[in-house]
Amino acid sequence: MQRYFIDSSEIVDELILPSEIYHHAIRVMRMQEGSTFELVLRNQEIAVMQISKLTKETASAKVINWLQQTVELPVPTTIACAISKSDKAEWIVQKGTELGASKFIFFNGEFSVARWDQKKVTKKIERLSKVALNAAQQAHRSKVPTIEYYQDITAIDFSNYSHKIVAYEEAAKKGEKNNLTKLMMSLQDSRLLATKSELIAIFGPEGGISTKEVNYLGKQNFIFVGLGPRIMRAETAPLYLLSILSFTLELG
Repeated sequence: MQRYFIDSSEIVDELILPSEIYHHAIRVMRMQEGSTFELVLRNQEIAVMQISKLTKETASAKVINWLQQTVELPVPTTIACAISKSDKAEWIVQKGTELGASKFIFFNGEFSVARWDQKKVTKKIERLSKVALNAAQQAHRSKVPTIEYYQDITAIDFSNYSHKIVAYEEAAKKGEKNNLTKLMMSLQDSRLLATKSELIAIFGPEGGISTKEVNYLGKQNFIFVGLGPRIMRAETAPLYLLSILSFTLELG
């Protein structure tokens, strides 16, 4: 069933479909009176809606049922990526949303070859937010991830995160294998104890993370983890981590 998101916390009687939902539901999906779809409210409640009135320009829908679903990762996870050479931001946001990330942060790494045009940052974030919305609808998420951008890593606020890691290539080269396992065990314990946890994971660009950035993140109490013996592309590593999180916390 098609899923949409709406920026409202309640539905009273009938809902007049916003223009974007109307266009997709009626023009693209060819829905008619009696057709049903799912609608996610701002508070993440999910309603099954049925189109009750339809004209050439507007449509109304009414609630026929409320769903109880648990589809979000048990631990909210932020993926923070340095901007890479080929700028795979859209790919990371799309696939990362499908895999459960709650927020994406992009920043200029010291070794980042590419840079976002400062005059176009707002439009870039708007575009990525649209990608996240579409991916969240496709994946039947109950939350649309947010997108943020910072000039450098020191501008990011890490204070609200209970778990902080850096995917560090040098750690993997040295055979580091334990820190990621310890993290997963800690997150499992937090879940069982109903302790509020939130994770942020930092990923560098193709050139890796600089010594200066390593020292800074170390002072911010980040744990440096290896992601296995193989070297992954900048856009692959975040998806690898999210897959491990899903397996450990949702399927394990």
